[in-house]
Amino acid sequence: MAERSDRAPARWRRPFLHWLDAVETGWAVPLLIACFVAIWTLYLVIAYAGGGLHPDTLEAWTLGRHFAWGYHKHPPLTGWVAASWTFVFPLSDWSLQLMAMANAGLALYFVDLIARQFVSGHKRVLVLLLLMLTPAYQFHAQRFNANAVLLAVWPLATWCFLRAFETRSASWAVAVGCTTALAMLGKYYSIFLVASFAFAALAHPARRAYFTSASPWISAVVGLAALSPHVVWLAATGASTFTYALAHANGNALSSLGEARNFLLGLAAAMSVSAVLWVLIAGTRLKQFPADFAAMSPGLRLLFYVAMGTITLPVLTSLVMGTDLPSLWALQGLFLFAVLVVCGARYPIERFYTVNLTVTVAGVALVAVMVVAPIHAVYRNDHGYEEGRNFYAQVAGELTREWRELAGTPLGAVSGDDSLAFATAFYSPDHPHCARPFEHQNSWGLPRKATLDRGWAALCFRGQDYCGRWMEWVSSKAGHVVKREFTVQATLWGRPGLSRKVVVLMVPPRGSGAAPESAAEDFSASRRAAE
Repeated sequence: MAERSDRAPARWRRPFLHWLDAVETGWAVPLLIACFVAIWTLYLVIAYAGGGLHPDTLEAWTLGRHFAWGYHKHPPLTGWVAASWTFVFPLSDWSLQLMAMANAGLALYFVDLIARQFVSGHKRVLVLLLLMLTPAYQFHAQRFNANAVLLAVWPLATWCFLRAFETRSASWAVAVGCTTALAMLGKYYSIFLVASFAFAALAHPARRAYFTSASPWISAVVGLAALSPHVVWLAATGASTFTYALAHANGNALSSLGEARNFLLGLAAAMSVSAVLWVLIAGTRLKQFPADFAAMSPGLRLLFYVAMGTITLPVLTSLVMGTDLPSLWALQGLFLFAVLVVCGARYPIERFYTVNLTVTVAGVALVAVMVVAPIHAVYRNDHGYEEGRNFYAQVAGELTREWRELAGTPLGAVSGDDSLAFATAFYSPDHPHCARPFEHQNSWGLPRKATLDRGWAALCFRGQDYCGRWMEWVSSKAGHVVKREFTVQATLWGRPGLSRKVVVLMVPPRGSGAAPESAAEDFSASRRAAE
């Protein structure tokens, strides 16, 4: 049937076949990626219409407001990307949602750069379509954080490594050093990619030619040089990012076995839909897999060793050190297996299957936008999010209004619950800075005296006992404080939803003449009575 369809395609298939004809002329893959970015950005806009951005995205923007070679919780790449994006694009939900999906689109483009080293024509498209059916490039990508930023960096670094190993030229060696350093600046988990490059080079039959050339040593020197400003920052600040990362190493042998099992099962689940569809496409030709594997080209074999390293090295590390190992930490490496499976198949794939898979991917996206996204938005408007995303804009607006009423100046600094603090910094028209240093996120000390003198506010949701206890402690230490409480309600397209109470602690600027605490409490009581 597939061969017959390719010989005499139905009329509805002809536009798709014309599109596939243009893969090698250069516009088919960019069009596919652009449509993917556009439709999934639209999904995010609709699905989260009643809620704010994810706290991780807000955190990335907050970090990037001040350029640094590192931040107390994460390496700096996410902050740099968010800052660069908002330097050009407006500060809004849709803008950062587009940023997240543009990052996913860029990742797919870099994957295509790898795939075209081994196959041509519509087989390149098959790789991308299979990846589009994994959760990594939509749902994982929208949560723009230190994990999601690696979606684009890992395939870029891998492509440069493949080219450097093959050509052993100085320019590609420099590119490997720069891109691996960039991956490390995204998240230290990227050490497993760097180690996998070394493992793959050592395991490959052409290792002698590679290691006796200048290429690997140029890559190492350039990579270390590119990382040196961050290393200096680590030395100067006490390496708090390592402290945060090592907080995940608190397990034992039994828990590590469970982490490793769940890690592998999670990755298998993420690839399950794509795997089933590939089985349907390959059919009985799957029995050729052993012969195809034995005849794998040198470049694919190098990629296979890289893929094995990115899976086995984290598992071994977890077993030895007792670290946490969520599968989402490794989703950026799924492209390796898609490339290996499709490009390693030496038999031709009929375009009939590529067209069918394209229609499937498009159908899933359209159903997500037209059906799933509105249902999700309505459900979340009524039931809320654990982190309280429904209320971010309302909380920021109400706090800003009360602060200006109290102090008569723009709000300059905010702390409290992390998600509320990040959201207030983003959504408040004053765009205050997050004043509580990240290294105190568990000990929750007082802000610096200079911050208190200039004026400062903190927020918690009612019922967050840990945050409430901290507020009580601050009230006893900070001197002149104003404590208030207000209620916010989620809304979606004019439809009221869930409501929640927010507790606010404000320290007016020194000499502002703000009302004393007792008056503020009376004001708060009158507001609650009015409500």
